[in-house]
Amino acid sequence: MTITYVVEEDHLYVNMTNRCPNACGFCVRSLNERREGEADLWLEREPTREEILEQLKSKDLDSYRELVFCGYGEPTCRFDDLVWLCRQVRQMSCVNIRLNTNGLSDLINGRSTAPELDGLLDSVSISLNASTPEKYQEICHSRFGLEALPAILKFTKTVGLYVPKVYMTVVDNMPREEISACERLCRETGATFRVRHFLDHQSYVEK
Repeated sequence: MTITYVVEEDHLYVNMTNRCPNACGFCVRSLNERREGEADLWLEREPTREEILEQLKSKDLDSYRELVFCGYGEPTCRFDDLVWLCRQVRQMSCVNIRLNTNGLSDLINGRSTAPELDGLLDSVSISLNASTPEKYQEICHSRFGLEALPAILKFTKTVGLYVPKVYMTVVDNMPREEISACERLCRETGATFRVRHFLDHQSYVEK
């Protein structure tokens, strides 16, 4: 069971869950592929938060540039465990902590979750993927339907009050006009816009 894995030698990633409310057509989960040498992140079961903490304690966290909650699923499906782990890490290390997320935490957990991240994260990277609710649903097939994108934008605005660095990302294989529309949406939230390189199978270890 792969709970943690290293990317580019200085980023330690945490694989908490395989659950996700989306079924994005470009996701490696949908393609069921991985490259040679990449960790197998399909979990036989979800590790307990104590098991994850033991793995983190076995690492020299200060030797990494970042600790990233990402993996094969959406980390905020285990939001309470995420918060607990971040608190434990803050007591152990000065490592920067980043959350990679689809931004749907509030809908997943049925409450406004951003305030609970106050002081726990150094950055959040949120996948934007589309400029309208309809386009988002066409690409991401969220179980939240047309509510998904408005919730993502609301979460992004709110989390910026509690986390120093907030990014929204898209991939560079989108039409130029769609990238521009996404950038305008991102600016309205106050987040920083980033364009990621699209791999021919979109990597779950994105930087």
